[in-house]
Amino acid sequence: MVAVARGTLRRTPLYEEHRALGARLVDFAGWEMPVQYAGIKAEHEAVRTRAGLFDVSHMGEVAFRGPDAERALQRLLTRDVSRLGEGQAGYAAVCLESGGTVDDVIAYRRGEGFLVVVNAANREKDLAHFRRHTADLDVEISDETEEWALLALQGPEAERLLQPFVAGDLSALGRYRFLETHVDGGEAIVARTGYTGEDGFEVFLRPAEAPSLWRRLVEAGAAPAGLGARDTLRLEAGMCLYGNELDEETTPLEAGISFAVHLHKEEEFVGQRALQRQRERGLRKKLVGFELEGRGIARHGYPVAVGGERAGVVTSGTMSPTLGRAIGLAYVPPETEGGFEVLIRERPVPARIVPLPFYRRKRNDPEGGASG
Repeated sequence: MVAVARGTLRRTPLYEEHRALGARLVDFAGWEMPVQYAGIKAEHEAVRTRAGLFDVSHMGEVAFRGPDAERALQRLLTRDVSRLGEGQAGYAAVCLESGGTVDDVIAYRRGEGFLVVVNAANREKDLAHFRRHTADLDVEISDETEEWALLALQGPEAERLLQPFVAGDLSALGRYRFLETHVDGGEAIVARTGYTGEDGFEVFLRPAEAPSLWRRLVEAGAAPAGLGARDTLRLEAGMCLYGNELDEETTPLEAGISFAVHLHKEEEFVGQRALQRQRERGLRKKLVGFELEGRGIARHGYPVAVGGERAGVVTSGTMSPTLGRAIGLAYVPPETEGGFEVLIRERPVPARIVPLPFYRRKRNDPEGGASG
């Protein structure tokens, strides 16, 4: 079992490792998860300069098998999964008929089937949505969350630290590719994906084998990192977080992830018509990156004023550990250019719109993209 219910919170197989390392544990989507160990800034810097190790076993894993597995995902996801070969993964959105976003996910093609990683807080909602819209298809949809632990090793030294444990050549693995291999002797999936803007890997393995790999990677030099650093890293990388930038009232086009929306694939996906209409008629709002030009830190939910009128909202904000500036994401009217004001406790603070991402690592490979 990947999780054991204690009271009202679930725990991952790495719970005792987190306690032994002195992690501060919090309730995250019903899971007792580490938010930090040595401190968010130190963990953030470790990922940018060396390698950080995250426990993301709370994420949900849903398997699609059967003759209509591909057709089911063509109907459920905004991405054209027919373009994914075996061993490839793709970021996508799941939409309502209105075009609002149910979740953002990564789909991994495994032979004739798929493994779809969903956000922990959305797992049950996603499963109901998946089954409701594929009842007429010959597809088996299985919740495998209990069968997998998931570690994310991220940073410029990730490949060097992980390679000794993997029966396969990581240097030959491109972005959004994965290996079905052995890690530390056990069956595993190693994917060159992540959520920090750095090079790195996500390792799916059996829950009983996760503590040993965790300890050995920490002994090799990986810095344990919590959800706090994960959030500041993904924000610097300009990546969306469900519940902040994405929700059922917001479409993927408004959230700026149109690269994962393929409007002309053969199998119509749920929400496709609404998104086509929105593309033709124009967006209601757009997501922008900004830097504050005055004192303060913009936080989720702070109002945005454009031309003196309240016209938007901050979705995420922090003091960037890498850049040393207050940055954030906000929804504003689509015609907004240049800048606006963030109301920090009703005090207007000038903000300048800047291109995303805030931080871009130097890449050795031509592929990129976001991850959920």
